[in-house]
Amino acid sequence: MNDDTLHQIEQILEHQFANGALLKRAFTHSSAVDNRLDSNERLEFLGDAILSTVICETLFDMFRDYAEGELTKMKSMLVSRTTCARVARRLGLPKFLIVGKGMVSNKALPTSLAAGLLEAVIAAVYIEGGFESARAFIVNNFKTLIEQVDSEEAHGNYKSLLQQHAQEQFNVAPIYVLLDEKGPDHNKCFESEVVIDQRHFPSAWGQNKKEAEQKAAHKALVELGVLQASAEQVGG
Repeated sequence: MNDDTLHQIEQILEHQFANGALLKRAFTHSSAVDNRLDSNERLEFLGDAILSTVICETLFDMFRDYAEGELTKMKSMLVSRTTCARVARRLGLPKFLIVGKGMVSNKALPTSLAAGLLEAVIAAVYIEGGFESARAFIVNNFKTLIEQVDSEEAHGNYKSLLQQHAQEQFNVAPIYVLLDEKGPDHNKCFESEVVIDQRHFPSAWGQNKKEAEQKAAHKALVELGVLQASAEQVGG
């Protein structure tokens, strides 16, 4: 990675680095080095924590009337791999990632790698400029997403999130299958499952078909590793 490339990245990030080696490491995948400690993996670890802290703090300040459960659902979507990868791609960062020869292809960078790259960049900005610089970078690049998210969207966005992930990773759309329904007409419960490319995910029950599908979508996102299991509290 030459000085011109580093300068391009600095312009995109709107942050100048005194330590060019740190910035280069943030854009170095483990497949491109002999020692994993020379890659961006440790930076990903730190960046993930910083991102979560800033998003939590921002949601806490912006949505003062929301309970813990609502804030948790909103946070889980904002820091998900799909969202982080979307931000990284919007900034045009993946094209600068240094990968091993075996990973070079014409295909788009996998969601997990693009998301990890963004987390590594956040950590690099934090190490160079401190917490306030990292906070400014995160809030600036997640601003539109933060403004859009609210508790209603958080409840209804698992299907949308799964749709995006399935299209990006498998090039297919999720299919929702109604498996069962129980109870009298005035108080029915419904069981639905998600099928993606012939793979069946755990089913879920809901008080209506829409709720059952949302819960099934959430279970699929957890099993796919897009959302953490600890954020699964959507009832049932």
